[in-house]
Amino acid sequence: MNDSTPSSVPAPSAVPPAPVVLDVWCELQCPDCLTALDDLRALRERYGDRLEVRLRHFPLEKHKYAFAAAQAAEEAAAQGRGWEYAGAVLAGVDELNRRGEEFLVATARELGLDDGEFDTALIDGRHILAVDADQAEGKAIGVTGTPTYLVGGERLDGGKSQEGLRARIEEIADRLLAE
Repeated sequence: MNDSTPSSVPAPSAVPPAPVVLDVWCELQCPDCLTALDDLRALRERYGDRLEVRLRHFPLEKHKYAFAAAQAAEEAAAQGRGWEYAGAVLAGVDELNRRGEEFLVATARELGLDDGEFDTALIDGRHILAVDADQAEGKAIGVTGTPTYLVGGERLDGGKSQEGLRARIEEIADRLLAE
């Protein structure tokens, strides 16, 4: 009898499942997107790191500063505070409508971000490709308005009503996490 079994075989480590991804196409001059933030906060609280919520940009032509706001949100993300910045801009949409890019830079300053980098980013266009890519992907999957969600391959349109969308997202996320 050969008893050559190693005495210290490492136990297989449990690899946590990949988080469910929730893409949210948003436009930072959209009042419905501001309303959606409450649902997104509740989803983050419920799922923690089991749900990855990704801000995607879909600036609408009818809003003069939406494209600049999307670029500014990308700069905020590069500085580690994308969602916080997006929420602040959405909360100040009336001021954005009045002050434009000046408001975007001032909001960065108020949040303690490098407002000089924001100003430069809006001039040099370093985030244009990211915003364009989000918009192109959104169009490819049928996004026509904001907010629009994509979770588990299912597109949910929130531009007409947020009613029931959080429950539907939870249903899909729960199913995906159970698989």
